Amino acid sequence: MPIAPLQFTHLNGLLLFTTAFIAGGLNAVAGGGSFISFPTLIFTGVSPIVANATNNTALWVASLASAGAYRRELDVERRTMLILSIVSLVGGLLGSILLLYTSGDVFKKLIPYLLLLGTIVFIFGESFKQWLQSLNRLDSSKSPRLIYLVITQLVVAIYGGFFGAGIGILMLASLTFFNIKNIHAMNALKTWLATCINGIAIVPFLFAGIIAWHQAILMAVGGAIGGYVMANFSRQIPSQIIRRFISIVAISMTTYFFIHG
Repeated sequence: MPIAPLQFTHLNGLLLFTTAFIAGGLNAVAGGGSFISFPTLIFTGVSPIVANATNNTALWVASLASAGAYRRELDVERRTMLILSIVSLVGGLLGSILLLYTSGDVFKKLIPYLLLLGTIVFIFGESFKQWLQSLNRLDSSKSPRLIYLVITQLVVAIYGGFFGAGIGILMLASLTFFNIKNIHAMNALKTWLATCINGIAIVPFLFAGIIAWHQAILMAVGGAIGGYVMANFSRQIPSQIIRRFISIVAISMTTYFFIHG
């Protein structure tokens, strides 16, 4: 299902580059960049499914840079990391294939609900994670079975390959519950697994020809620069302020698509 050439103006290019810069920076600090970059692609005339594939491709480049920065903190048992990586690849592939078999009209109708789900996860994810941590402390005598983490990661990966907003929060919550307690190790593993999910999702998109390459390349550059810059200055900005900003954007975008979707 190759896509037709899209009208690409200098104004659209500037808007997409700026948006990707901001999204890459937000993802480097707190996540939620897709709440800005994905709607912007649609606003500039890209169809929803193509916008989703293009956004995934562009922000994957930025996530690669983040994964590289976290490599020293990736202090996780190799067997666990290997299993979760394979599960993430399988789930991401399944989710992206599912997207290709979803009609444009159906996906367009799903967008408000997908954004709503991502918004809820982002806003309440921290509280959910703290609740899971409290359960984990109360039940610390029991070692959770890896199979539960595998099933959870598979579901998250399928969702990530299909749409993806909020997968970082979901993974942090599940990793907290399953005795991976070091926040740096969790962030490193979460970033690596997200890179696996988004990276493998690109493969079916490539074969289907649904990536808008002009937009993807421009946004990849903007996202990578934004991620690099924000990674260096993130300590100077309170994360709570960033999360509030993303929450406002997420609620606004969700409301807009429910009204005009």
